[in-house]
Amino acid sequence: MGKPSQLIETIRTLDAKNDDCAIELIDVCKSYGPQNVLDGACLRIAAAEFVAVMGRSGSGKSTLLKLIGGLASADSGSIRHGAHELTTMDESERTLFRRRELGFVFQFFNLVPTLTVTENVLLPLALNRIDEAAGQARARELLERLGLGACAGRLPDELSGGEQQRVAIARALAHAPRLVITDEPTGNLDADTADEVMDLLATTCREHGATLIVATHSRAAAALADRTLHIRGGRIESAR
Repeated sequence: MGKPSQLIETIRTLDAKNDDCAIELIDVCKSYGPQNVLDGACLRIAAAEFVAVMGRSGSGKSTLLKLIGGLASADSGSIRHGAHELTTMDESERTLFRRRELGFVFQFFNLVPTLTVTENVLLPLALNRIDEAAGQARARELLERLGLGACAGRLPDELSGGEQQRVAIARALAHAPRLVITDEPTGNLDADTADEVMDLLATTCREHGATLIVATHSRAAAALADRTLHIRGGRIESAR
């Protein structure tokens, strides 16, 4: 994949495939010692849907995201991403699936401090063996779209918290993932910056046709979603 135009065509193809993608959990159980975090949880998320997950601390929001993202294994039940069954994959298969299909944005940014903004955004493209020139074009496109064009050569510690989180969003979207998973992405930001970052995240995912799942305590963030889920007693309930 040697030309930027080829990369863009690949991204458009991946975006088109999102129409067939859905996430489904059937009777998923997960416990830590004597604590049942999820108990027969069922859920279906449509392609390109934006879902907010709310619940008290310790209710299982982060656990749900880890299970959907293949970062943890369910004790029982089924977790499917379209035709892909996560619960039958081994660790190497889950790692490859995450690398190709998923993007992650976390509360603490998780940027590599010794890499520039552009180099951080290029990481998932390098892991997926995208040609460097094509990857550079993709990184420039995303950084400009997120208002970070002037920051491309800076290191993370030279940026504000809001700018760092926008870099994390660009990195999560760089390889055109089917699904973006975010855990309290605005938890370390002030209210105004949090609103701006959340709006950018939602808008950019919608532009790319990516499904978005956000675990949050913020009602303002949840208000942007198509649907809000609550975890209560190990079950997943839909608020709207």
